[in-house]
Amino acid sequence: MGTKVCTTRKGAVRGRTGSDGVTSFLGIPYAAPPFGPLRFREPAPADPWEGVRDALEHGPSAPRAPYAPPMDVLIPDADGGQGEDCLNLSLWTPHPGPGGGLPVLVWLHGGAFSNGSGVGPAYDGRAFARDGVVCVNVNYRLGTDGFLRLPGRPDNRGLLDQIAALEWVRDNIEAFGGAPDRVTVFGESAGGMSIGVLLAQSRARGLFHQAILQSGAAHHHLLPDTADLITARLAAKLGIRADGADLADAFAAVPFEALLPAQSELRAEMGARPDPALWGEAVLNMMPFEPVLESLPLPSADRGVRLLAGSNREEYRLFLVPTERLHLLGEAKLRRTAAEYGLDPDKALPVYAGSRPGAAPGELFDAVATDWFYRIPAIRAVESVPGSYLYEFAWRSPQFGGLLGACHAVELAFVFDNLRDPVYTPMLGAEPPQAVADAVHGAWVAFATTGDPGWDAYGPQTRTTMVFGASPDTPAEVVQDPRAAERALWEGVR
Repeated sequence: MGTKVCTTRKGAVRGRTGSDGVTSFLGIPYAAPPFGPLRFREPAPADPWEGVRDALEHGPSAPRAPYAPPMDVLIPDADGGQGEDCLNLSLWTPHPGPGGGLPVLVWLHGGAFSNGSGVGPAYDGRAFARDGVVCVNVNYRLGTDGFLRLPGRPDNRGLLDQIAALEWVRDNIEAFGGAPDRVTVFGESAGGMSIGVLLAQSRARGLFHQAILQSGAAHHHLLPDTADLITARLAAKLGIRADGADLADAFAAVPFEALLPAQSELRAEMGARPDPALWGEAVLNMMPFEPVLESLPLPSADRGVRLLAGSNREEYRLFLVPTERLHLLGEAKLRRTAAEYGLDPDKALPVYAGSRPGAAPGELFDAVATDWFYRIPAIRAVESVPGSYLYEFAWRSPQFGGLLGACHAVELAFVFDNLRDPVYTPMLGAEPPQAVADAVHGAWVAFATTGDPGWDAYGPQTRTTMVFGASPDTPAEVVQDPRAAERALWEGVR
């Protein structure tokens, strides 16, 4: 136990070393607080400081509304405060000082671009540092501040924050034992989708050299016209009448006590009235805040960034089981949604039903939505970059009478090798299998360290996929082209 001082380009920071030899540096600013005159602007450089700054506590997270019940119990979120100085990061290292040359993992959290936090016990990076990897967790702007389209202001400010954090890593990580040319960025859900966008951004080129995309890839974004619709809907909800150059100032004048609940209500209204005339293509994934782009190309091999990507087998059960929609959802909704996703229901649904005898419409809905939202984008991402790797997480949570299954976000505790933290108990139950965590966490460490997670790369002939936790006795097994007939249904569907 003790403290350690490392020096960044802005000043020195003091971290705390635990009995395991891992030193944590928490709440380091990578950019200035994005409020006051900096509201809705690109991230600005952080101010330097004199002396040694304590980095012993996590910094504030971006202002956000809490998850709505029942997700507020199931999805890990930071207990700490929110505040203006939210552009900060925390890191864990086994070698606090220059000369380590260690691989680096940079974590981008999920939360539908509206919720979540990069800090807190759920995403503690100590296990990665224990295994020889410097782990960096990033907070970035969310919701209106991060992603609402506003005239005269840059789009995708949350992504610009992520780029600024990666620039901080490039410029400072050597002081903490990391190698700036061995950076792997990893993220889940909105974090993985963010990486899918960053892979195509010129400003992010060279800032990371590998990427792990968990349950989110190069698929989801808003067209500018759709983003304008959402801005108009939120403005009307808040009683904002200004337009043009005055619109950003009008939103800045709304107190967070009013702004954050309005953001949450916007998504609820989208679900109650899923009319494309009101919401554009956002009605398909129910996310009013997303990256705004004219188009989103697939990752390209010319970036030199190797990928590890994948999804959970029953992702959409998180949104169906706790809300009791799994057994309420009917055949008409299933058929309509399959068609909206671009499938022919008469051809596709019998294929899904054939491998799930007796499945109710809600169970088939989970399978189709999981593929559209998560699995197929991951496959297309690794297909686009030869030498990349595909995984599937299949361990089924026993919660909700076993119905929760291998749902969205269930892999997080396994990735961070943090099964025993009580924050995960509502999602995982009392005794999640450590052998599966050893396999998953070990694969992430191996990929960050060597570029090889421990199985063959994905290719068009074999379609090699590592499946984690498919049975109690099989923490990991290689499968060639799992559920091939269902995958083939999506060929040519965009």
